[in-house]
This record gives sequence, structure tokens and C-alpha cells, in this order.
Amino acid sequence: MRVVVQRVLSASVSVEGELISSIGPGLLVLAAVGKGDTEADVSLMANKLCELRIFEDAEGKMNLNVSQIGGAILLVSQFTLFGDVRKGNRPSFDGAELPVEAHRLFEELVSRVSQKGLSVSKGKFRAHMKVSLINDGPVTILLDSKKLF
Repeated sequence: MRVVVQRVLSASVSVEGELISSIGPGLLVLAAVGKGDTEADVSLMANKLCELRIFEDAEGKMNLNVSQIGGAILLVSQFTLFGDVRKGNRPSFDGAELPVEAHRLFEELVSRVSQKGLSVSKGKFRAHMKVSLINDGPVTILLDSKKLF
């Protein structure tokens, strides 16, 4: 599982001109399920997202996680994180999981993050979405469950 985590002041998702999700301060997480990913990858990523200390404390150090600042998480499925352009200029998405399994594991990620008591919103799986955000910092972190073990 690969994710791009962005510390945001606010973020939102619209589908076909309709706002479907929005958050204030917190994390915008673009998430992709890769071939061979399992519940273990989901569990690892959920824990990492909830505990990731990228918010500033009173001394200006990145010492706080999203829960400690009373923030929320907006999860957006984005299979293109597995785009591979090593051969040519058009990405291959062979590394991304098939939609049925990807959807199941993405929803498991949403569930596991929610179970930790965080406010969680999400995009719409397999929809063409417009994602808006105000990046705070900017702070952007890349995580890959295969490199966290």
C-alpha cells in the first residue's frame, strides 16, 4: 500500500460538481492498494497514519499526531500512485490491485482509522474526483507499507 500524506488546513472532494467530503485541519491521504497487499499492510498503514507526528507543538517541533491536534483525516483512493513510467512515457498501472480487492482493502483502511477514534471522511472509489486542499507547510510525506516492515 502506498500513500501520500499531506498536512492540511483544509481539504475537500467533489464528484460531478457536488461536494461529498471535507475536513478542516488534519491529513489528506491519497491511498493506493498494490497487488499482493493484505490486511497486514492496511493495519500497518492505519497505525502509521494515526501516529504520524507531523504537526507542530508549542515549540514549533513536529511532535504531535492528528489526534493530538483534534484534526481529521480525508482518505482518497488513488491507484495512480502505482503508475510506473520506467518504460516509455505512458504510465503502466500493473502494480495496482484489481478494483474489487482494492476497494475492499481501501474500505478496511477507512474502518481501521475510524476505529482509532478519528474523524474520517473519504472520496468516492473509482470516481473522477476534484480534490482541493490548502497544504500546511507544505508538509508532504510518502509512505509505502512494503518499505515500513
